Amino acid sequence: MAQAQLTIDLAAIRANWRALAKLTTGEAGAVVKADAYGLGMDKVAPALAEEGARRFFVAIAEEGVRLRRILGPGPEICVFGGHMEGDADLLRDARLTPMLNSIDQMLRHVEALPGHPFGIQLDSGMNRLGMEPAEWSALRDIALAQNPVLIMSHLACADEPEHGMSAFQLRTFREMTDGIDVPRSLSATGGILMGEDYHFDVTRPGIGVYGGMPFADAQRVVELLVPVIQTREVTPGESVGYGNAWVARVPTRVATLSAGYADGVHRALAQKGYFWAGETRCKILGRVSMDLITVDVTAVKEMPRHLELLGPHQTIDKVADAIGTIGYEVLTSLGSRYARTYTGA
Repeated sequence: MAQAQLTIDLAAIRANWRALAKLTTGEAGAVVKADAYGLGMDKVAPALAEEGARRFFVAIAEEGVRLRRILGPGPEICVFGGHMEGDADLLRDARLTPMLNSIDQMLRHVEALPGHPFGIQLDSGMNRLGMEPAEWSALRDIALAQNPVLIMSHLACADEPEHGMSAFQLRTFREMTDGIDVPRSLSATGGILMGEDYHFDVTRPGIGVYGGMPFADAQRVVELLVPVIQTREVTPGESVGYGNAWVARVPTRVATLSAGYADGVHRALAQKGYFWAGETRCKILGRVSMDLITVDVTAVKEMPRHLELLGPHQTIDKVADAIGTIGYEVLTSLGSRYARTYTGA
């Protein structure tokens, strides 16, 4: 069988959410956008709901519709992207809560769906989504008269606890919202870890739930094992893969693995990344191609059927560090060809 095996530990996801919820002074929601960070919303969201999450966050209305079908009528589902053109039917029928990001969205919402629940997203300095202070000041009394269910903002540098931007955004958010009798939310995983000042009424655990940094105490969630299709002996002077990108200087045993960039294994891992055969680290040789990867298994005494890319020896963040990206990208890039197994349900 040439299909790579992706194992997702739902018990670890539950434990990570529970740990972050325990740190939270108010209510802990759960972020399940991007198909639960690539791990399967249909499996992850019910596990988190069973664990106690009652407020979920997605990026766009279409994700919210799918989540509503999965979870049923109970939990609140908030849409970070707000109320976009054409969203009214989706928001109404699936009972989604858009986080309105601008005056235009506010007008669109109250005209299309009068009385329908909504939240508000404020820009406290990230300059990405949300109403800026001047815009909010002009709209504040009108917006509050419509009874928003949540007011939120988002931290730009929460994964760097000493960065001054977080304290600046905290002050700005307080200036924009103090005295308002509406639940407030500022922090995702990184903000939760920075302490109670950043928690407010609702937190939004995301990457930490899925085993990623900055939650250093997170339990490992994923294991990715890639089958070995073939091994061969390469003599000095012979090359491996496209473009003769790697040339042997010494006799080398090379294994060809059944995965590639079509499966979310980034091409930048070529000559920077490793797989593991038991306790032996195996360097990637040559290029990562669409469906195949070649690695040096010269030091492997007993060849296993699969090599580990993600697992006990290598986290999503370690792989990310090798190619100058973040664990989020590693997770959300995992392809659809893997045979997925869920444990700890």
